[in-house]
Amino acid sequence: MQDIIRQLDQKRASARAGGGEKRVQGQHAKGKLTARERLELLLDPGSFEEWDMFVEHRSHDFGMQDQKISGDGVVTGYGTVNGRLVFVFSQDFTVFGGSLSEAHAEKICKIMDKAMQVGAPVIGLNDSGGARIQDGVASLAGYAEVFQRNVLASGVVPQLSLIMGPCAGGAVYSPAMTDFIFMVKDTSYMFVTGPEVVKTVTHETVTQEELGGAVTHTTKSGVADLALENDVEALAQLRRLIDFLPANNKQKPPVRPTWDPADRDELSLDTLIPSNPNKPYDMKELIEKVVDEGDFFEIQPAYARNIITGFARMEGSTVGIVANQPMVLAGCLDIDSSRKAARFVRFCDCFNIPIVTFVDVPGFLPGTAQEFSGIIKHGAKLLYAYAEATVPKVTVITRKAYGGAYDVMSSKHLRGDVNFAWPQAEIAVMGPKGAVEIIFRADLGDTAKIEARTEEYRQKFANPFVAGSRGFIDDVIMPHGTRRRVCRSLAMLREKELSNPWKKHDNIPL
Repeated sequence: MQDIIRQLDQKRASARAGGGEKRVQGQHAKGKLTARERLELLLDPGSFEEWDMFVEHRSHDFGMQDQKISGDGVVTGYGTVNGRLVFVFSQDFTVFGGSLSEAHAEKICKIMDKAMQVGAPVIGLNDSGGARIQDGVASLAGYAEVFQRNVLASGVVPQLSLIMGPCAGGAVYSPAMTDFIFMVKDTSYMFVTGPEVVKTVTHETVTQEELGGAVTHTTKSGVADLALENDVEALAQLRRLIDFLPANNKQKPPVRPTWDPADRDELSLDTLIPSNPNKPYDMKELIEKVVDEGDFFEIQPAYARNIITGFARMEGSTVGIVANQPMVLAGCLDIDSSRKAARFVRFCDCFNIPIVTFVDVPGFLPGTAQEFSGIIKHGAKLLYAYAEATVPKVTVITRKAYGGAYDVMSSKHLRGDVNFAWPQAEIAVMGPKGAVEIIFRADLGDTAKIEARTEEYRQKFANPFVAGSRGFIDDVIMPHGTRRRVCRSLAMLREKELSNPWKKHDNIPL
């Protein structure tokens, strides 16, 4: 018995040591934490239950039979975040560069399977050199097994990825299928082919950071959602995000007590919108003044900034926020913003999170670049996402809602539950000036007549009352009462039931 206990202690010590002191120091020298240090920061103290500590790889080629380390480069198990169950895997770069072997993949698959069975989020802390070459096709098979589980878990439990080191080749596709991706500046990167291959094939010279760094993927490609300064901040923000999310698709979002009264008026909103309809204002100011305690967790803040997405709480319950941002491209919808918002809306619908939409949109962005890149199909993604969503949907039109963009932004016609407008809202096919220049083209030479026609159009159509007379707007509300009216609407919709026709799955315009 004593021998077994001694062996057990030795094996545990070996697994916890990872690749050894020298490699741990190398990890720290790069400004990175080890796999186990990351789990200590992510999970509640003392809550981690580790699985498969003694698993080893099965490769016998290239001298690998003499290089076996317990755990095989990934720490897996479950624990809690603020008392709520999560399953985790944390790749250990100090062991074979965190590379994925058959055994390594099996450990990840085991916790993903169990997460789906018990209904708990899956969190992956990625820090890996990719497929373990010595394992050959078995490592590729391991990746595919993980990919399959990513697909099966999608829409069942939240899947969160934190890229904390290299993530290249086949390794990028598992995070890409998860719901949210956070990256760490200067120490993490994602790409399908590295700088050397790029240079060989296309003769382009590019650094790892330029090709697939955190800033690149959060500003240019939209692959990642947030770029954080270091491991500690990234883990703290991940904990914060988890607090907003339900554990699975059968639960409602978590509720947190709040001191912020639901009937709070915000008088400053009455003067938020400039008198000049062409002047911008910051939509984030409106969001922060309406939601509980001004607490807004923005998703993809640096990408497609003409639309805002993120999580907040109303009366303590999580809501998803989608809002046009007049400060960027006048709040127009374009390809990137449509894709960004559509994915966010679909996530909220998967996990029973009500959607609050703030609308100030002059239309879709014109131009050959947008048309040639397929804005028709990409814009349809957002339309499709809103139309498909069955969760409570509350919409507030603050200023402009023109053309097809009015329809797309959670209009009454796409099963918006409650649709409000502020008094200065303009709901029309297009702005007064453009409309008059088309309708009264023959009078374009007569400035006085055109100005008179423009004012006539503005009086008739550039207000919320025509839409209100049709029932497309449920009420015209004062800006200062927005929080109160939205909270009441969400409370009324709490037990909403709506289902789509049975289908194997939909065919969203990809």
